[in-house]
Amino acid sequence: MRFEARELGKAFGGTAALNDVSLRVAPGRIHAVLGENGAGKSTLMRIVAGAEHADSGSMLLDGAPFAPNNPRAARNCGVAIVYQELSLCPHLSVMDNLLLGVEPNRFGFISARRARERLDAALAFAPKLRQRLAFDRPVFELSTAERQLVEIARALAVRQPRLLILDEPTSSLGRSDVDLLFEALLELSQKGLSVLYISHFLEELRRIAHDYTVLRDGLSVDTGRVADKTNDELIAAMAGHRVEHATHASRPQGELLIEGVELCGPALPVSASFQLHRGEILGIAGLVGSGRSELLRTLFGLERLRAGQLRVAHVSGSRTPAQRLAQGVGLLSEDRKGEGLALSLSVAQNLTLSKLAHVKRRGLLSPELEQQVASELVQRLGIRCSNVGQKVTELSGGNQQKVALGRLLYHGVDVLLLDEPTRGIDVRSRGEIHRLIVQLAAQGKAILIVSSQLEELFEVCDRIAVMHRGRLGPALPREQRSEHEVLLAATGGA
Repeated sequence: MRFEARELGKAFGGTAALNDVSLRVAPGRIHAVLGENGAGKSTLMRIVAGAEHADSGSMLLDGAPFAPNNPRAARNCGVAIVYQELSLCPHLSVMDNLLLGVEPNRFGFISARRARERLDAALAFAPKLRQRLAFDRPVFELSTAERQLVEIARALAVRQPRLLILDEPTSSLGRSDVDLLFEALLELSQKGLSVLYISHFLEELRRIAHDYTVLRDGLSVDTGRVADKTNDELIAAMAGHRVEHATHASRPQGELLIEGVELCGPALPVSASFQLHRGEILGIAGLVGSGRSELLRTLFGLERLRAGQLRVAHVSGSRTPAQRLAQGVGLLSEDRKGEGLALSLSVAQNLTLSKLAHVKRRGLLSPELEQQVASELVQRLGIRCSNVGQKVTELSGGNQQKVALGRLLYHGVDVLLLDEPTRGIDVRSRGEIHRLIVQLAAQGKAILIVSSQLEELFEVCDRIAVMHRGRLGPALPREQRSEHEVLLAATGGA
């Protein structure tokens, strides 16, 4: 057995994050670790990677005791991890990032030739991944998807690992990059590399994983072969009960709230025409880099409108984000931690920050009123937190996303521009957010969703449009679309 965890336990204060968790990973196998946010997956991975120490239990690597004191010790033993949150140095080149801290040098001088030779040799087992990496290019010029590939290459480049841990590696990747990653992982597994793979996307696990272990409330509750379980069975194991999917009946279209005619941004989009009505959920599919996010940012005023005609309600032309908020238009950024939340502030502060006038008395901020308003939103949205004063950074990804959505509702927006609203969150939280989106549409809100997950668009949207190379195609009723046809349009095959 390549790796074995036996009855691992870990507590933070009085909270047990892990309680007798066990799993076994065979050589050359890709082993999925499933569970809702807060189930203990990240804690387990950090223990395996040497970033945390278990309070109880033991680990074995290729049959030998394995108890790394720190991540470097784990790496020296052949265990590497790629975290969901990227940790690259944007001002350095790709090559500098790949070899950071282990640069080949002689007499104190770094040898660029030896560095390139080392990387070429280290990445020779994944030639297609190597071809995508321009070593001399600065990281700040790369897309999010390209940066994710650099992170994965860095884990492989320094010392070829025996066990690779990937935490939501595809959360920022488009379909073509996912295919590239999966091809590389399967190639690596065939050469004996074992992989611990965390993902909330069951359709991905069907493609890539051989085995699985389900964690729930810090316990390992189920394990086996992925092929032996249905998706509903895996979801039930993660949640502890059957999870209902969001459903919605057809709704009559209300008044026209946004109309764009041949909209053009600084670079993207190239041409986008659409209409969004009250009570409607309009979805936009497309590959990463097609211009989907840029369209939403242009609508909200974060990007300049270079050409075209844009009308929001009865106001024509571009506006600033503050003016859009005043018009009742809100944006949920795909970068939840970078743009969507103030991580150093509490749940209550994040919920009310954009409209403090409603939580003031006699011109001064009222903590009591702020907590009252926040508590009502927490209850309405089902945000799981110890109290509204808890730091938002301490919440799970799904609950952080609910806080970001809650701020838009507190602001009273009529139009919600949602960019990847369920990226990186668990199955149950995704279902809860889907149901919330459907409820908001039923209440007369107009919702525009960008998502890389086709099943998400087909589950909640009334109409779906496809963007390809900056050009937005026609929005057709969901019933007139198929996932195959949408994928062909997104890749330029239709």
